Amino acid sequence: MEKKPTIQMIAELAGVSRGTVDRVINNRSYVKAEVRERVLRIAQETGYVSPREAYLREQARGNKALKLGVLLPDWGYGQQFREGVSQGIREAQEELEEANVEIIVKICRTDLPDEAVSLLRELREADVKGISVCALRHPAVIEELKDIIKAGIPVVTFNSDLPESGRILFVGQDIKQSGRLAAQMMSRCIRPGEKVLAAVGNMHFDGHRQRFLGFSEKMAEQGFPSEDLFTIETFNDYNTTLRKVSEVIREHNDLTGIYMANLSVTACAEAVRAYGREKTIHVICHDINDGIKQLMRENRVDFTIPQDFARQGREPLIWLSGYLRKKNVAETSWYTDLQILCAENI
Repeated sequence: MEKKPTIQMIAELAGVSRGTVDRVINNRSYVKAEVRERVLRIAQETGYVSPREAYLREQARGNKALKLGVLLPDWGYGQQFREGVSQGIREAQEELEEANVEIIVKICRTDLPDEAVSLLRELREADVKGISVCALRHPAVIEELKDIIKAGIPVVTFNSDLPESGRILFVGQDIKQSGRLAAQMMSRCIRPGEKVLAAVGNMHFDGHRQRFLGFSEKMAEQGFPSEDLFTIETFNDYNTTLRKVSEVIREHNDLTGIYMANLSVTACAEAVRAYGREKTIHVICHDINDGIKQLMRENRVDFTIPQDFARQGREPLIWLSGYLRKKNVAETSWYTDLQILCAENI
């Protein structure tokens, strides 16, 4: 092994005293220009590093960027979700910039679990120290998250939970309770014996599934039997929603309520209008955007339960940054507010 270069070695090679080398290395005066040049050249050739420079290099290594990852579902889940979550991520990046935090975002282009697993692996390869996740509920995704957590990388879910993964925190609405809230409102709009349709985007998306479970559970408590509750999956697609909602309306004249636990509320409203049922069918949905506001002004949607998507994008990253420094878990769920909007308070 080669001997580590020292001040004494440089002094001997340069033909000067240790004191002269010390004055050159620490940029002090009283050294001739040609001597200074010779000492610096030898120091560079031998790879000498002063104690101060070695300390500064070590500090720089210790202060390298803390990388956090974000996995997002297919943006087809809605413009409002996309814009709100993106805003929250930007806010987190700005707030954590001085703390030298780097945020790496991966976005699924499909609902295929293999894609989500692949992107999670890309985040691991990027050496992230914590991951914020909104993904479909699928065994492959859950197993990958378990492996990530086993490797010492904490995971926070938002908007749609994956509790089986072992995640340390969920940020979002109390999803099941939001479904129960929708059922409470629906039960005040219609009577037992009348039929209700629940439209779910994708039962593999935990947010939609939990909403439906809460809704159906509360409707049963309010005296609406399960045989009076129809269920469809629309996969958040306008044309699929329009077709499936139209089929149920056409086949059931006693349908008086529609619960939209997903997107494509406009398609639902168009189906109701096409059959002239706007005055006899009540529609309750989630989230808020310009389209839903207009439908409420036109009395085509009765109520909606909005979400704070920006907070859902921001809080997991802020929380992960703090957790990785303090290793302190005070809670497993961080619920945002449940609110009700109608035409009078939008």
